[in-house]
Amino acid sequence: MTIIDFHTHIFPPDLISTRGEYAVRDRWFRLLYSNSRARMASAEDLVRSMDAAGVDRAVAFGFAFADQGLCRWCNSYVLDAARRYPDRLIPFAVLNPGAPGAEDEALRVLGTGAYGIGELMPDAGEYALTDWGALDPVMDIARQAGVPVLIHVNEQLGHVYEGKGGHGPDQAYRLAQHYPNNTLIFAHWGGGLPFYELMPEVRQSLRRVYYDTAASLYLYDDAVFRHVLSWAADKVLWATDYPLISQKRFVQRVAGLALAPDLLAKLMGDNAAGLLRRAADSAEKGM
Repeated sequence: MTIIDFHTHIFPPDLISTRGEYAVRDRWFRLLYSNSRARMASAEDLVRSMDAAGVDRAVAFGFAFADQGLCRWCNSYVLDAARRYPDRLIPFAVLNPGAPGAEDEALRVLGTGAYGIGELMPDAGEYALTDWGALDPVMDIARQAGVPVLIHVNEQLGHVYEGKGGHGPDQAYRLAQHYPNNTLIFAHWGGGLPFYELMPEVRQSLRRVYYDTAASLYLYDDAVFRHVLSWAADKVLWATDYPLISQKRFVQRVAGLALAPDLLAKLMGDNAAGLLRRAADSAEKGM
């Protein structure tokens, strides 16, 4: 069984070693990474983790800084890492759609090997998931390129923690309605959005939407896997949010769920492989 982690973060080593400087410059980065105990990882750290956990491939991206220049730095690092580990790392590109230069950066990264856009973080960039003026150009580029867009979505109930954003399933649903021809991936189980797919009209609007499981071990009971896979088996992408959560720990946790073999294969890699195959075809063509 091929295992693909659809949500990992890697950073340039120079950024990791001087994180305090960037914590001063970026409010959302400060919330998540100003504490030296908050884990950050390089490409080499990720590949070592994958080897230890038995993960075959990983979708990797940086941090969606408010500053487009910092996004570009992260993207260049991720694209270079993917060239160094072509059989292991799958590059996506972070952007701030609300900042100048987002369109140029989207065209650059998709023209140089990125398989998709994301993880977009609206709270970090201080735009809304319903800010069509900011999002339209980037979404149009992604649609024309045939690549997915991965978006951070938070659960709006439950405990409060640093970096918990204010964009939840309602905003994500309206985003999907507004961009019906874009392939979208809503991180963190879409903040609970897949449960609304039990409503037929909602399921129709979300027909091009996938959900990743990033940070699930911190947010949901393990029963979430069995429940959502029972009605959306082709739409769930296994993802850790590494280095926030250990890949080895998450693999072991899923193994303990005793899922049916076909569901386990879809969750751990088959769904991702099909989605990435289509994105790869577009990435090879370039923009």
